Amino acid sequence: MKVKICGMREAANILSVVDFNPDFLGFIFYEKSPRYVGDALDTEVLRALPESVGKVGVFVDAPLPELLATANHYSLDYVQLHGHETPAYCQAVHEQGLRIIKAFSIAEAADFDNLAPYMPYCELFLFDTKGAQPGGNGHVFDWQLLEQYHGATPFLLSGGLGPETMEELLRFHHPQLAGYDFNSQLELAPGLKDVEATGRMLTHLHEQRANF
Repeated sequence: MKVKICGMREAANILSVVDFNPDFLGFIFYEKSPRYVGDALDTEVLRALPESVGKVGVFVDAPLPELLATANHYSLDYVQLHGHETPAYCQAVHEQGLRIIKAFSIAEAADFDNLAPYMPYCELFLFDTKGAQPGGNGHVFDWQLLEQYHGATPFLLSGGLGPETMEELLRFHHPQLAGYDFNSQLELAPGLKDVEATGRMLTHLHEQRANF
């Protein structure tokens, strides 16, 4: 299972979390988010990250030229689209060589009916709870709804995941579950991860992954 730690911003915090070998780090380029990177994100720090760590830029309905320029400037490996981006928008991003994680807020099984047009362009889906913000609301996802997802695109599970949900999370299985996305439940403050708690959790997940 892949592990993504999202909402990173500060150089020292990024480097400390990287020591625990996450598969992805997420950086939020949405100005309304309390985890918006602003001017704090150091391009040299991102370029120096190990190749094993996928750099994910999180965007919400960003104009395509802005998204492409940002992805190039920060040497992003993936873009995570967290707004109302259309399949045509995803196609345009895909044709520029960027790998896409498309996020969907899920409240009922019928929400899965709209995903098929996105599948040719997205490497992963991310399923999150509906909330006041496009993401990072800290609300636990109703995982039972995923029994109704039968698509071919693998997904990351998000929504209020953290140390307190760990054992329940490890008991959850789905044929298309690719990994987990963690954010607000690991924070000391928006954009600042608790390194000790994050390290313990990642170490535990790596140990569990080695047993499969």
